[in-house]
Amino acid sequence: MGKDYYKVLGVAKGATDDEIKKAYRKLAVKHHPDKNPNNQQAAAEKFKEVSEAFEVLSDSQKRGVYDSYGEEGLKAGPGMGNGAGPVPGGAHFTATNPEEIFRQFFGGANPFGGGGPFGGSSMGGMGGGGAEDLLGSMFGGGGRAGGMHSGMGGMPGGMFSGMGGMNGRGAGPRQDPPIEHALPCSLEEIYKGTTKRMKISRNVMDAGGRTQRVEEALTVEVKPGWKKGTKVTFPKKGDERPGSIPADLVFIIEEKPHARFSREGNDLVHNAKLPLVDALCGATVRLQSLDGRPLTVSVSDVARPNTEKRVRGEGMPISKTPGQKGDLRIRFDVQFPHTLTDSQKAGLRKLLPSS
Repeated sequence: MGKDYYKVLGVAKGATDDEIKKAYRKLAVKHHPDKNPNNQQAAAEKFKEVSEAFEVLSDSQKRGVYDSYGEEGLKAGPGMGNGAGPVPGGAHFTATNPEEIFRQFFGGANPFGGGGPFGGSSMGGMGGGGAEDLLGSMFGGGGRAGGMHSGMGGMPGGMFSGMGGMNGRGAGPRQDPPIEHALPCSLEEIYKGTTKRMKISRNVMDAGGRTQRVEEALTVEVKPGWKKGTKVTFPKKGDERPGSIPADLVFIIEEKPHARFSREGNDLVHNAKLPLVDALCGATVRLQSLDGRPLTVSVSDVARPNTEKRVRGEGMPISKTPGQKGDLRIRFDVQFPHTLTDSQKAGLRKLLPSS
C-alpha cells in the first residue's frame, strides 16, 4: 500500500496549490529536526515524509501521475511490472533532499539556523586561515546531499510560485541572502592602498544540473583612505543551486588595531604621554608616520590633560577627495608624579600661582 500524500499533509484530494503550501509550511516548521532537538530522529522521518508529499502534490505533473498510479507508479516509472502498463511520459520520481525543499520554500535560509541531518548548509565560517585563505571554508564543505535532480526533471520551476516563500513575493527564482566576511586591513594598508587576493571554493552547476566544486581567485583593490565598513561586492559568487540565484559575496573592510594611532574619521590620533614637567615646560613628540616618515611635533604651550595639538594634513587620505588628507591629532596624556617630597612641594608653591 503506497503512501497517502494527501493524508500526510492533512489536505483533501482536491486541495488547491495554496492549501498545499500552507499545510507544508505548518508541518515543515513543526517537524523540522532543528526544532525538535530531543527527538530529532523521529522528527527527521516525519519531516522527510512531509517534504516528499509536498514535492509531489505541488507539481502538476507528479501529482497527476500520483493520482492515477499511486506512489508505486510514481516511483517505478516505465516498466512498472504490475500489469498497469507504463506511466505516461516515462516518469521516474526520486525524492529531493528535504532540507533543499525547506530552504527553497523559506527563501534560501533555514529559520532555525541549523543544517539539519540531510546535508550541509550553504555557507560556512571563515575557518582558521584568515581573510586571505578562504578556500574550502567560506561556503561550507561537501555540498548538499540528495541534490535537486529527480528523474522527472528536478524541482519544478513553479513549485514555490504564488506564495513566494514566507514573504508573499511572486514566482521566479529568488536570490540567496548576501554572504558577508570581514576583510582586516592595517592602517598602513589603508593609508597607502593595497591589493588583497582571496581564494574561494564554491559549487557551480553545469548544463545538466550537476554540481561540482570549483576554485576561484578574487581580487580586492583597497583604495587609500577607505573607512571601516566599506563594502566590496562580488555579485553571484555564492553556491549555485537549482531554483535560486547565487548569493552575492561581500567583503567588509575592517581596521586592525595599531600600536601608534587610532582613527577618527579622516583624522589620526596619537596618544602622547607627557611627564608633568614636559607638559608645563614644553616638549617634543617624535613618531613615525604610516608611510614611514619621521614626524617631529614641538609642544611649546602648556599641555593640559586630554587636550590636543593638531597637525594639518598628516591624517588619513580622503578617499573621495584625492590629494587631500585629514589631520594628525596629538592627544596629551599628562603623567602626574605619584608622590612629592616636602621640599618639592615648597618649591612648586613658590613657582606656581595659587589661583
